[in-house]
Amino acid sequence: MILRLSLQKGTSARINAPKKRFLIQQSRAFTSMDDPSFRTHSTAVANNTSSEFRSWQASQNIDIQRVTQTAMVHELTQQVSRSIEKVVPWFLNTMPAPYFRQVPESFRLDHIKAISAIKDASMDMHMNLKTHLPDGRQVLTFIRPGTMPGLLLNMIKELPFNQRSEEYMPLSRIQIYSAEDDSMSLNLFVYGEETKQETDVTLTGSHILEYAQQVMDGSLPPQDEYGRPNPKPNDSFERENLIEHMEKCSESYILRSDPRRFLSQMQLFEKVSGSDNISVSTEYSYLDENNDEHYWVDIALANTLPHYALEQTTKLLFLHSFDVMRAHLDNVSDGDNGTITLLRMLVTPVNGARGDEATFNLLQQELKRCKWLSDSTMELVFEKQPWLGVRRGEIITAMAAIMHPIMSKLNAIAFSKGNILETITKDRYINHAASIADLFLDRFNPKGPLSDEELEAKSKELLSIIDNEVEDTSAQALLTKMIDIVKHTLRTNIYMNNRYALGLRLDPRIMSSEDEEPREVPYGVIMVHGRRFDGYHTRFRDIARGGMRLVTPASPEQYALESAHQYEECYGLAFAQQLKNKDIPEGGSKAVVLIDNIGMSKTGKDFVMRKSVKAFTDTILDLIVDTEETREEVVDFVGKKEVLYLGPDEQVTPEDINWVIKRAQQRGYDTPAAFMSSKPRAGINHKEYGVTSEGVNVYLDVALRHVLNIDPKQDSFTIKITGGPDGDVAGNELKILSREYGDNAKVVGIADGTGCVEDPNGLAWDELLRLVNDNLPIDQFNPSKLGEGGAIHTVDTEEGVKARNSMHNRVQADAFIPAGGRPNTINIHNYKHFLNTDGSPSAPLIVEGANLFVTDEARQLLFEEAGVVIVKDSSANKCGVITSSYEICAAMMLSEEEFTENKDKIVSEVLNKLHNYAQLEAELLFREFKTYGGSLPQLSKVVSDAVNSATDALSIALESFSAEDKEKLLPLFRFHLPQTMADMSFDKVHERVPAQYISNAIASCLASKLVYKEGTKFVNTLPKDKLASVALRYVEAEHQIAVLKSALEGADMPEKEKESILKLLEAGGARTALGVF
Repeated sequence: MILRLSLQKGTSARINAPKKRFLIQQSRAFTSMDDPSFRTHSTAVANNTSSEFRSWQASQNIDIQRVTQTAMVHELTQQVSRSIEKVVPWFLNTMPAPYFRQVPESFRLDHIKAISAIKDASMDMHMNLKTHLPDGRQVLTFIRPGTMPGLLLNMIKELPFNQRSEEYMPLSRIQIYSAEDDSMSLNLFVYGEETKQETDVTLTGSHILEYAQQVMDGSLPPQDEYGRPNPKPNDSFERENLIEHMEKCSESYILRSDPRRFLSQMQLFEKVSGSDNISVSTEYSYLDENNDEHYWVDIALANTLPHYALEQTTKLLFLHSFDVMRAHLDNVSDGDNGTITLLRMLVTPVNGARGDEATFNLLQQELKRCKWLSDSTMELVFEKQPWLGVRRGEIITAMAAIMHPIMSKLNAIAFSKGNILETITKDRYINHAASIADLFLDRFNPKGPLSDEELEAKSKELLSIIDNEVEDTSAQALLTKMIDIVKHTLRTNIYMNNRYALGLRLDPRIMSSEDEEPREVPYGVIMVHGRRFDGYHTRFRDIARGGMRLVTPASPEQYALESAHQYEECYGLAFAQQLKNKDIPEGGSKAVVLIDNIGMSKTGKDFVMRKSVKAFTDTILDLIVDTEETREEVVDFVGKKEVLYLGPDEQVTPEDINWVIKRAQQRGYDTPAAFMSSKPRAGINHKEYGVTSEGVNVYLDVALRHVLNIDPKQDSFTIKITGGPDGDVAGNELKILSREYGDNAKVVGIADGTGCVEDPNGLAWDELLRLVNDNLPIDQFNPSKLGEGGAIHTVDTEEGVKARNSMHNRVQADAFIPAGGRPNTINIHNYKHFLNTDGSPSAPLIVEGANLFVTDEARQLLFEEAGVVIVKDSSANKCGVITSSYEICAAMMLSEEEFTENKDKIVSEVLNKLHNYAQLEAELLFREFKTYGGSLPQLSKVVSDAVNSATDALSIALESFSAEDKEKLLPLFRFHLPQTMADMSFDKVHERVPAQYISNAIASCLASKLVYKEGTKFVNTLPKDKLASVALRYVEAEHQIAVLKSALEGADMPEKEKESILKLLEAGGARTALGVF
């Protein structure tokens, strides 16, 4: 029994005599001459009768050799025994009592052996031990001299198996101990998942259940024998609840846990369960009889890497001048949410620090934030400029990230990401940066935000100081731009206590540089700055939808390049989305999240990506949800509610989608199921149904007929494709080509990330479809299926890489479908590679299944110099976004069960709608291409601009419409929807769909109807202020024409004449009725 424990230097822990004798006997046992291992070794040496000379042996006399061996063995054994006899009493007296209670005996004996060996050799107390537990987990024991502050942090940095290790194993437990005479630290780190045993927790946790029962029935005194307050009754401590919780815990954690500690940590667990939050509690160490300042810090970290949690917490404690004397780490399952890491640390203030309430309040705040802070912010506020504080540090590093894509356009070297941050955080400039951060905080302080006038006055004052005190032109430009960022920020979550990252809703004009050519300004930009990522969300309309893609560069150099271009990529993708979203209520948007997981293990990379998705989307929710929390903590200079929807793009997983939707519901988003499309159960899987490719093929079909005079149903034609058979667009396009045209369609070349396959006579359809159905890349093509002149090139050779990268240029075909590949593959610098030596194109027709494969400049030059007809991405692959829009409508208008029960019918109707929308635009494009000339990409943009500008004008006009007039237009929205969806729920449309969305739906439906029916010239020539009234009259005229057509169909007149009149009424009746030509 442990009688007393003191944590003071120079004192010792007293342990009862029987236990001490037992431990000494155990420690002596393994050095006894009776140990079989020693007997075997001694016998083997004694029986060595080799005639080979040994320098320590008498060469002739065997008896003398045996005596010498025996004497040496005896002397060494006695020496080891004497050393152990000295070490054991010291070890028993100097190691803290919890060590003997919590560390298995076999490990204790190993530790004594190791320390005895060190002392016997007069070496420093510095040793690492590696052992295994029966379940295969690895145990690393680090023994180090002394107990100076920072020692644990240095040890943690030495640990293997971290998230950057390819041999990554999770840290499942730690036990940290310091000798009471401060002579050494002995720390155990256990790696690997603990095998879950089928045990009866009512037995292993009986001590906890008994203690909890006493708590619940009130039989415990207010304080225990050490003066610690006993917990108060809590529903969580009911026997059934405790058993349920213990079944999530490892057996070793239950057995080792003090009941009071277990209940305390259980309450922390419950606070963060199902989330990604952190909960912290601190308590004075009542066991310290000498009244020194020792405190227990308990932390529960949901869904985090244990190694990282330990390192960051230890670093933060060290920077606040707290030394860690003891520590424990355990992981408890949180079901689908992963695990919760429980850290318990005994700390003491050093170097004049104080353990007062203010210090621990600050420590708790920073412990909660550090999980989500970027490395640059951590370094700035905890090491480089610790006086700044976390909030100011986050603002400064976020502004540095925002400035990079803006300023690098002016000078990529001077304004590299590293140089920007280094410049504004130099000692000579940091005070100015801090003042700008204060300006930002004052502007958005919920208790009294700065007015526009106050902001302008303070900005001028700061600019004057910078102008007078900062001579370096680069530093001056950066600090000035930081003030501009403050003035162009319209919302931020900086004052939200439980935020995951820092988010800024920006006026998009801030993202333009001075030397940039004028271009369309987005409606809104959100920038999110978090741990290991920076993300942008850009949209071109108030209600917008677009995919979220994760970019994970493989090297620091590539990361720097992507960082400089990140916003431009986001802008370009969002703008392309805006052009293709013309047929749906949502405008175009895109989110690009740049993630730093360079050099990590596969597990570490995936973990960081999933964390980044959570932090990015939750921060967006901070800025768009209307809840009591956001009304109190978010100052709004936007002035209106914002509605946006996300979709999955590169590297976003089904698990991400489910989490985002669930989180949107928790956060109070009006239509959480619609916040992200493609939910696995309630969505329309784009790859499964080939929705994008269905549209691509409509444009291909129309283009072949109009451009090349090929009837693909009757005539043979050749195709080359980028994107593998296992890809969404390429794989489904192959299936559709085979379904619609059979052997008429000859695929003469395909390239993907693994290589390329070419055959001038057409690749075998049975082999292509095998790859598609088995989800295999092109390098798995069976060579025996190649015809004469066919070839396979794989990227495991330099020649193969060259062949793959040039396939889209070299191979001759009637049409080229880029259905995969990086943006800007064909650009102004290399477009001539697409041409043959005689200047003719390697394919006269391009139908863009992939976004931005060809740049605008290259499209125009290919058309002007070689007559290449290109169906632009915003037209060709728009059916994917239309499908996603229908998913949003379904999520708002139907329950998940209603959608699932009717999914087959709804999907079939969606596919019909997609064909119709693609056919309408394709016919309009080629009709106007034939009538007015010009390049097809330009006409595609003209069509998109005409529909979008009409939609915007109609949306504005609808704000002034009476409810009655709006109701007259509501059938437009109903007709837009799949019939089954409309039949089931349209009578509840006003209850389930935001009014803003309904107005946008009416506007976009009417705009696209006008453009596709009457052409771009008709809409573009109408005055914007007259467009809404003309559109309303147009709808009424269409109704009148419908009545006329119905009457005419029943008239008694020759069928030929009747058919001609009906065609005339259909083609121009409504427009004629308006009197607008």
